[in-house]
Amino acid sequence: MTILEGLQEKAASVSPIGNTLKFNFGDEIVYIDGTGDANTVSAEDKDADCTVSVTKEDFMALVKGDLNPMMAFMGGKIKVSGDMGVAMKLQSLLG
Repeated sequence: MTILEGLQEKAASVSPIGNTLKFNFGDEIVYIDGTGDANTVSAEDKDADCTVSVTKEDFMALVKGDLNPMMAFMGGKIKVSGDMGVAMKLQSLLG
């Protein structure tokens, strides 16, 4: 399963986040639009309320619980630009 597929599955199972969020994996973009009745996930590179830049390896470690999100952020493994409040909603998508 790709990261895009995994996020599509997870995002569909949780309440809409109420914002737009973009993951930048360097060579791949995943865009989450949670402003409607459901979260939609695509590979579109559009402007988002918040952009999270992270390597695929670190993202997978976060999802598996092998990497603490706060430590990853403080250590510079995750870079957040835009609305930090939106980044805090990631727990519902990744948890």
